Amino acid sequence: MAVRAVRGAVQLDRDEAGHMEERVGALLTAVLERNGLTADDLISIWFTATPDLHSDFPAAAARKLGIVDVPLICAQELDIEGAMPRVVRILAHIESDTPRADINHVYLGAAAALRKDIAQ
Repeated sequence: MAVRAVRGAVQLDRDEAGHMEERVGALLTAVLERNGLTADDLISIWFTATPDLHSDFPAAAARKLGIVDVPLICAQELDIEGAMPRVVRILAHIESDTPRADINHVYLGAAAALRKDIAQ
């Protein structure tokens, strides 16, 4: 079984904990479904959030989905002038026999503009 990485992002409409839980939960669910994964396939997940998000930790959404025994960490994105606001990004490390070229990276809604080259 190989170790692979899956990228993803979602833009929030507003900085509210419930909204973050909903959007990040949708992102994680899409990453798992589109790659045929379960929580048992996850090794770890890095979350980053733009500096304008303060309402909650993005990793809290993973815990509420039942991802409870996977190492998670949150960090802040660089504060770059002109960057898309209210964005949560993920980098999930997984165990999978899927070839690297066939991994489905998930960029939901407006966040698809961040990586047009790999957004599914």
